[in-house]
Amino acid sequence: MKTLKNWHFQSEKDNCITLSVDNKYTLSLYILEEKVFRILINRTNQLALDRTWSIAPNGDTPLEGRDRLSTEGFSLPNYQLTKDENSLTVSTGQLKVVITQPLALAWYYKNPQGEWELLIEDRKTSAYLINAHGDGIEHYQRRYKDEKYYGLGDKGGDLNLDGRRFELRNLDAMGFSAKNTDPLYKLIPFTITKRNDVSFGLFYDNLNSGWVDLGTEHDNYHLSYRSYKGQAGDIDYYFFLGPKVLDVTKSLIKLTGKTFFGPKWSLGYSGSTMYYTDAPNAQEQMQHFIDLCQEHDIACDSFQLSSGYTSINGKRYVFNWNYDKFPDPKAFTKSYHDAGLRIAANIKPCLLQDHPKYKEIEQKGLFIKDSESNSPERSAFWDDEGSNLDLTNRETFNWWKENVTKQLLDMGINATWNDNNEFQVWDGEARCNGFGREIAIKHIRPVMPLLMCRASMEAQQAHNPNIRPYLISRSGCAGIQRYVQTWSGDNYTSWETLRYNIRQGLNMSLSGLYNTGHDVGGFSGPKPDAELFVRWVQNGIMHPRFTIHSWNDDHTVNEPWMYPEVTPIIRDMIYLRYRLLPYFYNLLWLAHHNDEPMLRPTFLDHEHDPKTFTETDDFMIGKDLLIANIVEQGQKERTVYLPDNQTGWYCFHTHQWFSGKQAITLPVQLENFPIMVRAGAIIPISNRLAYVNHKQDDYREFKVFPIKGKAASSGEFFEDDGESYSYQNNNALWISWKIESANNRIDLTLTAKGDYIPAWKELIITLPIGETRTLYINNKVADRILLTEIK
Repeated sequence: MKTLKNWHFQSEKDNCITLSVDNKYTLSLYILEEKVFRILINRTNQLALDRTWSIAPNGDTPLEGRDRLSTEGFSLPNYQLTKDENSLTVSTGQLKVVITQPLALAWYYKNPQGEWELLIEDRKTSAYLINAHGDGIEHYQRRYKDEKYYGLGDKGGDLNLDGRRFELRNLDAMGFSAKNTDPLYKLIPFTITKRNDVSFGLFYDNLNSGWVDLGTEHDNYHLSYRSYKGQAGDIDYYFFLGPKVLDVTKSLIKLTGKTFFGPKWSLGYSGSTMYYTDAPNAQEQMQHFIDLCQEHDIACDSFQLSSGYTSINGKRYVFNWNYDKFPDPKAFTKSYHDAGLRIAANIKPCLLQDHPKYKEIEQKGLFIKDSESNSPERSAFWDDEGSNLDLTNRETFNWWKENVTKQLLDMGINATWNDNNEFQVWDGEARCNGFGREIAIKHIRPVMPLLMCRASMEAQQAHNPNIRPYLISRSGCAGIQRYVQTWSGDNYTSWETLRYNIRQGLNMSLSGLYNTGHDVGGFSGPKPDAELFVRWVQNGIMHPRFTIHSWNDDHTVNEPWMYPEVTPIIRDMIYLRYRLLPYFYNLLWLAHHNDEPMLRPTFLDHEHDPKTFTETDDFMIGKDLLIANIVEQGQKERTVYLPDNQTGWYCFHTHQWFSGKQAITLPVQLENFPIMVRAGAIIPISNRLAYVNHKQDDYREFKVFPIKGKAASSGEFFEDDGESYSYQNNNALWISWKIESANNRIDLTLTAKGDYIPAWKELIITLPIGETRTLYINNKVADRILLTEIK
């Protein structure tokens, strides 16, 4: 590796300043936003990859990728430039970078006093290294003792990544340890650094495998440092100034694209297991699931159909129906639809070598090609070898859409579960079509699942253009949130997994993957005992994705009724989830419309309280509900820290009020766990339905949790039919609310806009138990109000 040292100014044009480095490399500094700069270092007049699929400030990229040098979609603000032979300074009103000799960058921010303060600086003893004779890049920055690190997508262990080293590589990590396993499924080279009262983000737009070191490596010849290393590609990173952690996360979303707005039913309970579809009588087993839901009075909205429906002699063959197991797929899907359930079918992008369509696809040239021949590249896949489809070939992309349509959607399947899509092609030079410009797989491996999901989405949109699609994906890169809901993958059943999945989900959310969750009960390993299963369900109902899924070692199935002695508790927990669906659906809307994370660490809204940065099992779902799940066996009480929010917190169950900035200990039984509500919030509640149906959703309650004393709070809730695009034409309902508390009265002011008319006709307003102040709704003493009166 060669250290880049000497530079000289080259040009300034269109918010891009270029430097020549060692007469062999070009450094481009882009001033994109007031708080967003970009650094690109490449071999002069040559990019390792001239396109990107992650950067999408306009919402999405062209199918063939976005020009890597494009600045379209950025505001390109005014900036100031000063330079001499040994330094160059560029600044906006908020962010400043100083480049010195030998090549090193120092970043500054405007503190609250309006003074420039050092934020971070490159390691001055060699900051940028490039392999002059092949692949490999490295970037080193100073590391400080008071820093905390977050992000990197689905990483195990503690939420704070400080003092650890991570590998960036998509891997099918079956039965992984949520505490120790690395790497996992997604590749998102994005970190948030929290220092004192300021935060900044780094996103490396490089999809090659690599490493991020946040404090494990020490070298006698350098001060403490952190590093990013890529096996290939260019040094290309975006620098975001917060100043808050939330600001950094939202900046990443603005850079890589908004969270897709899925249908409301995707937030309901979804069943799944490998064993139903692996059974010889799979269609009968699937029908029995419906019967058992009805028998046990379990609300359910969908089933995620595992890949056994495609099997031949125990192996999986994508887009192949096993008619011995499923004699009549259309009758099967109709039975689910008649019961109000949707089906998401599992699909895989690798065709085993004896797949019925393998020869046809090979002849059409739709596979990723071997690096040394014109034949398909073959890798290990599902107890055999197979070839991965090349989604950068437009013909392959269209073939995928066609098969999603004919083999799934025309059969009555509602959604796609894009699985096993890590594209573990470890011949890095294997060749991809690149939409007519050949690319080695090493540069774009995580783009393949992104394009796979995009093809699935386009097929679903074309098949039913009036209905918002729902898709799931296990793997991907930054930008995958534009298309899918995701989850943490094939977790191992244990109390430890339950605990560390929470942290894993929070880092995924901080990394832009807002719509996420886990396999409830654990996917791989022993079946959970009754206590662990209850606690896992209680955790699952408080995540955006709520799916009970399993492939237990003893061939049992994780189902709500698996332990009769706790089935009533499970039923009540799922009931609670459905009562809270208006709250969760509003969070999904805010994630899409306002770029607000759904799953949030407690510090995200309470950075002023340093205790919220302590490692904990607590988290927020939205800004208003603090969840303290039980993650230890036999626990009889739970201590939870209440952040300093100036308004206090209510217990959701008992309505007891507590002041913030304190730890409280609450008794717990198997059937409950602590849920705290931010004082000043309203939690919208519905009646329990057997499944999501906007025509039957005829009850709406606002649980008002007023602030003690004289204070005010406000917010807005969103409702629509839950599945169409009609909200884009004002056919939705936006209810704005304001609570004004005084010593003897509580005033709730409601206003509404939008054309949507829900099934419920009035709002029921409830106050906490023991609240004695008189409630006024729109200046009238009342405990309910007709929707027509709000309008």
